[in-house]
Amino acid sequence: MKEMNGIKIIGVDNGYGNTKTANHCFRTGILSYDAEPLFTREMLVYEGRYYLIGEGHKEFVGEKTRDDEFYLLTLAAIATELHDAALTEADVFIAAGLPLTWTAGQKEKFRAYLTRNGEVSFTFRKTDYHIRIVGAAVYPQGYAAIAESAAALEGMNMVADIGNGTMNVLYVNDGVPLSAKMFTEKFGTYQCTLAVREAFLRQTQREISDAIIEKVLITGTANIAASDLKIIRSVAAEYVKDIFRRLREHGYDENTMMLYIAGGGGCLVKNFYKFNADRVIFVDDICAAAKGYEYLAEIQMKAGQIR
Repeated sequence: MKEMNGIKIIGVDNGYGNTKTANHCFRTGILSYDAEPLFTREMLVYEGRYYLIGEGHKEFVGEKTRDDEFYLLTLAAIATELHDAALTEADVFIAAGLPLTWTAGQKEKFRAYLTRNGEVSFTFRKTDYHIRIVGAAVYPQGYAAIAESAAALEGMNMVADIGNGTMNVLYVNDGVPLSAKMFTEKFGTYQCTLAVREAFLRQTQREISDAIIEKVLITGTANIAASDLKIIRSVAAEYVKDIFRRLREHGYDENTMMLYIAGGGGCLVKNFYKFNADRVIFVDDICAAAKGYEYLAEIQMKAGQIR
């Protein structure tokens, strides 16, 4: 969280797998209840309804404004940052993002979605909050993850932000992002999870927990039978090969470009692909995009471009 003229700038990375702020990360899931549920530790109360944050899995949708869930998840994200500062009331400017090629067409609608209520009262983790949303800005995913260091990038660089729902690819030439060379594909890590699930069922006639799949994708292993682990690792390896095939289709050349990989997909590349460590750099901070959104918003505020 940054501050300017008494306004709290809070970056929120509304991913399909995880929701991130500059300092926090929680699963992008939400379950709604008419009455208070049994377990209330991650409960959001808003307009008389109860929501468990981090429960379930948010399905991929082409427009994040389709329902109220990303709005509610954003409120929870804001609360985590305000809690760190021992605040329950604040003027908040939301710095958010969208997939690269969606930003131009959807940013105004998403900005209006995030700022639809000037004043908002809600309860999260048994603490009451009252915030005034004074504005919002929407930035491109992928670039945000390297925004603070982008100016120092020399030569031709490719940034691949591999999230849960999408993969965003951007060229940066001598520190300048090339708007004509950016791509968004529905090829996030959840596609790998689905492929593992289907292959596992086909080969073993058994179902496997997504939690186990996620463990293997993140760490490369899990405490399961070697034959089961082999299936997961095999599918993951094919998925990562497909990532690089798609990058090459977009012009990637490891001999002439540096490749920066951000997002959860970085774990898969590390665990299941033989890459050139001198030519591939990982942005390991899962909160990098949220921090980048705050950085970009602060620059624009100082320049008087947004208020």
